[in-house]
Amino acid sequence: MEDKPFIFINCAMSIDGKISTHERRQVKISNKRDMERVDRLRASADAILVGMNTAVEDDPRLTVKSEKLRKERVERSMPENPIKVTLGRVDRLNLDSEFMTHGNARVILFASEDSDALKIEELKNSAEIFLLPGERPEPEKVVKVLASLGVRRLMIEGGGRINFEFLKAGLVDEFYVAIAPKLFGGKNAPTLADGEGFQEGKEVRLELIGEEKLDEILVLRYRVK
Repeated sequence: MEDKPFIFINCAMSIDGKISTHERRQVKISNKRDMERVDRLRASADAILVGMNTAVEDDPRLTVKSEKLRKERVERSMPENPIKVTLGRVDRLNLDSEFMTHGNARVILFASEDSDALKIEELKNSAEIFLLPGERPEPEKVVKVLASLGVRRLMIEGGGRINFEFLKAGLVDEFYVAIAPKLFGGKNAPTLADGEGFQEGKEVRLELIGEEKLDEILVLRYRVK
């Protein structure tokens, strides 16, 4: 795809590849040093994208915590915080949520065409909304719109289904994964890449290009081949 942003995924997981427990709630996986690393990654991004379930159920702030990093962004003629992006059916989004309000950040919603029309009207004053066909807006169309809006670096922070969809579409350039010495187990616990999975011979191949140990957390950086 021409003019595609540089797209990277950042994810924290247990040693058995789970990004949460079988209860499918937000859990603490990273440590303080790893969260500082994530903050630097956020500060480098023009936009941060999460799936609708993550936006609604985890209600992430997706802002840069460090005042120093926010100042540096402003000095580079960037807003203090990256654009927040999510996609899917917008019916469950809360106007007063941290995702929608925290950090005075620009919010872009890629709403599926089956979203409630009244909810879309309600959200219009707080976010830019692009109505896309299908139950799940296609990653290629999302990326094309973001590129047209000037997004050059896009960070994806999950969940597992969004990670899978962007990887399947061949849009991801790099992958950061923080591995914690925890074991969650559970066949229904969400993983780093959910969805229907890849067939043998069509799996995503990665090249290790960096590693870092942050106390008990091991961070691996991969290039997507």
